[in-house]
Order: sequence, then structure tokens, then C-alpha cells
Amino acid sequence: MAGSGAVSSRLALALAALAALAAVKYYRDAEAARQQELALKSLGSEGLFLFSSLDTNNDLYLSPEEFKPIAEKLTGVTPVSEFEEEETPDPTGETLSIVAKFQPLVMETMTKSKDGFLGISHVALSGLRNWTAPAAHKSVMLAKQFKAFLPPKNKVDLGDPWWIIPSELNIFTGYLSNNRFYPPPPKGKEITIHRLLSMFHPRPFVKTRFAPQGSVACIQAISTFYYAIAFRIHAEFQLNEPPDFPFWFSPGQFTGHIILSKDSSHVREFKLFVPNNRSLNVDMEWLYGASESSNMEVDIGYLPQMELESTGPSVPSVIYDENGNVIDSRDPSGEPIQFVFEEITWQQEIPWEEAAQKLEVAMYPFKKVSYFPFTQAFERAKAEKKLVHSILLWGALDDQSCSGRTLRETVLESSPILALLNESFISSWSLVKELEELQTNRENEFYSKLADLHLEKYNFPVEMIICLPNGTVIHHINANYFLDITSMKPEDVESSVFSFSNNFDDPSTATYLQFLKEGLQRAKSYLQT
Repeated sequence: MAGSGAVSSRLALALAALAALAAVKYYRDAEAARQQELALKSLGSEGLFLFSSLDTNNDLYLSPEEFKPIAEKLTGVTPVSEFEEEETPDPTGETLSIVAKFQPLVMETMTKSKDGFLGISHVALSGLRNWTAPAAHKSVMLAKQFKAFLPPKNKVDLGDPWWIIPSELNIFTGYLSNNRFYPPPPKGKEITIHRLLSMFHPRPFVKTRFAPQGSVACIQAISTFYYAIAFRIHAEFQLNEPPDFPFWFSPGQFTGHIILSKDSSHVREFKLFVPNNRSLNVDMEWLYGASESSNMEVDIGYLPQMELESTGPSVPSVIYDENGNVIDSRDPSGEPIQFVFEEITWQQEIPWEEAAQKLEVAMYPFKKVSYFPFTQAFERAKAEKKLVHSILLWGALDDQSCSGRTLRETVLESSPILALLNESFISSWSLVKELEELQTNRENEFYSKLADLHLEKYNFPVEMIICLPNGTVIHHINANYFLDITSMKPEDVESSVFSFSNNFDDPSTATYLQFLKEGLQRAKSYLQT
């Protein structure tokens, strides 16, 4: 009986503890709701929207650090950061001069321009329209600051990627808030990237709202004293400030290279740029209300030029003679002393294209499958007697100006899909805009017909297509429909459309695998001839 009583007492205590925890949670939730209601009453919806964009930890209080962007805006004074205080220029160190080149977005390339931006307020686009030049045309940085680009000790092989700024987001973590105006203070290696991007615009975010975030690099060439390093950066800019609503400007990517000494004391070359080889290369998103759930407009456009480049190698800020005395940096005629630099002999190197591909796979694992240009994919499929797995979409699939985020972050990078695509298909992705241009190009009737057959099946925003090498479409599915059916229970899906396989726990992977296999089945007669 005594044992039974003890068990009852413990059970009662446990229940009491649970009840107390529930009561505390209820009280905290009720208090949070009350505080939110008071804040809304006091500030109004637009005032609360602005307050929330500064209140990064959502505690309804602004710390000095959270208030800092507003203080800087009102006073016009930017306090020196701890990092900058620590990095007092070394009088014997070298400095690198960098110039910014910028051509603004071509407004006519935005889809909203086709109807004259009907229904879009002038205020919403003001930050974009007013951004016509870089924030700083020229900047001088310490060579040592580029130490951020050096490889860690375990990443000194050619083409072996490492993260300068790691990506912290994935399909499970979701994305960061749209309701923000001011970047968080950069830390560590972020500081160098932030300073470089600030030459374009005063509000760069070195970590994007959507995955994959961050900056990745790999060694392209090695000499006795130097590395040539290729890098890729995913960053975005906030173009508006209060009282306007946020406007996000997300270039597809920044890429480039740096040649620097292994101790980072000397930088021979530096270049960073947004690739402009595709017809669309920037994603834009802007809010139309004073809350995170407000309506958001999305568009895409073309940016002709956005680049940073060193004017030459880094040079000493102070020059010493052989006795250690400081000498004038100009010759007797008043001209700057010209430095002569030794030629670098590379002992190992890989082509730029190979280095860029390594970085692309690090950012996007789905690119373990080769995706060929549209017309080349059909030529290759004909030669190898395979089907074409084609993705037609509004924005690029393999950069941040994208309308296929969910697709690339789930099914396309799953092992079963990668294996089947590599074995049985030639893959390609294309922009709708580029196929529309190809469709009207009558110089090559076959290519025009291929584009025509694709566009007949396209529905916004993304269409996945399986076709024969002659362009005949044998199967296709829209991304929105695909996402709808994979979010349903298996028993609720019409078996005549797609069926779930019991071999995979993930319904998205199972359904896409079924889609590919059905394409192979429908093309069986062709593949056997």
C-alpha cells in the first residue's frame, strides 16, 4: 500500500507540474498578445510594421543595437565598429584600390513593364528607380582584409570548395523575414564581403532570405607564394527605407576571382561581378502592407553591369629604402613611383569553368546532374538515344533569380532522382523569355519548332517536361500541381494521374520518380528502335 501511495504522490506532482507549465505558457501567450494589441493601438499598423522591422528578437523592446540604424539615419554619424578599431592600418601594409562599375536595371525587362506598371505605386519602385549609380565609385582597402578569401588548412586542393560565409538555411528551416530594412552588423569574414558590396548600395545583406545563403570558394591555381581563388556570393539589397515598405533586390549571384599571396600581404588581382550572359538575372520582391503576411509583388529583370575590380596590384602605403628610412612615393619629377611585380608561375591549375562548376554544385547539389543548354540537350539526346528532361521556368533554376526554389531544394537533389536522371535522361532548363525569342527566330526551323512545342505545354511558374529528341512532348507536369498532389495524402490522389511508391518515405521524391518512369515507359518504343 505504501508503494502505491508513493506512486500516486509522484503522479500527482507530475500532473501539478504539467498544469503549472501550461498555466505559465498560457499567461505568457496572453501577455504577448496583450502587448501586441497595445503596441498596435499605440503605433497603428504602419508604425508597428516599422517597429517590428527593427525589433529583431520580437520582444517588443528596442535595444541600443536594434535602434542603431535609426540613430545613424537621424544623426548621419556611423560609429566605428570594433572590427575597424582592431584593424588599424599597418604603416608597412599594402592597400588595394577598387573601382565600382554599375548600370541600373533595365526597367523594360520587368514583366510588369508590359502593362506600364499598372497598379504599382510610384513609391514602391522609388528605391529601384533612384538607384542609378554605385554608392562609392572607388574604395581603398587593406590587402590584409582579403584574408577572408584564404582557404582553411584542410582545403588546399584544387577545386575543393569551402564556405567563406556558411549557409544556415535549408528547406526545413524556412526563410528569413521579408519585413526588414537594415542589415544586421556583419561579423568575422562577413565584414569584408559587406564592405565590398556596400560600394554598390548602403544596405547589402550578406545572407539572403532564401537558401542557399552565404559565400563559397575554391582554389583555381597554386604557385609557390600565391593562390588564385574563385568565389561565388549570394547576397541581396534592401532598396527602400521607412516609411516605404521593403523592396528586395536579389542578383542571381556574384562571382569572381582573387589572386593573393598565401599570407594575404599582397593582392595581385581582384574582380567581383553579377553575370549578365542570360536575358534575366535579378529577382525583385516588394511588400504592399504593414505586416509579414501582406501581399508581395514579385518580378524579374535584367541588370547590364554590376562589378568591382582592382585598378592594379596592391601597393605599400609607405615605402622604405634599404636602410629602413621612409622615402617619398613620388620620383623627382613628381610622378608616382612605378612598382614592378614578378610574374607568377602556376604549378597547378584548373580551368575557370571547372572551378565555377564546383562552386555551383556546392550551392546547388542538384547540379551533380549536368544541365545542358536547350538546343545542345536535344542534339546530345539524339546522339545518346535518351529522353530530354527539361524544366521551363520564369527565372533561372541555378541562381537566386529563381522561380524553382522548392523544386531544386527537394526532389531534384534527392539521390534516387539524381541516379535516374544521370542514367536515362539528358537534362536542361530554360527561361521562358529565351524560348520565346528562339520561337520567333526562323533562321533555324528545327530549333524554332522545339521552342514552340515546349511553350505549348508551359504554365506559370514552372513546367517539367519529358520529350523525345525530336521535341515531341510525351509527359509534363506543372510545379504548382506537383506541389499540390505531393502535399496530399496518398489515398486522396487520383491513381490515374500519379501513384505513390512504397519504396520512398518522401512523397515528392516518389512522385517525381514516378513521373520520370512514366515518361520512360511512354517512350519505350522509341528507345528500343
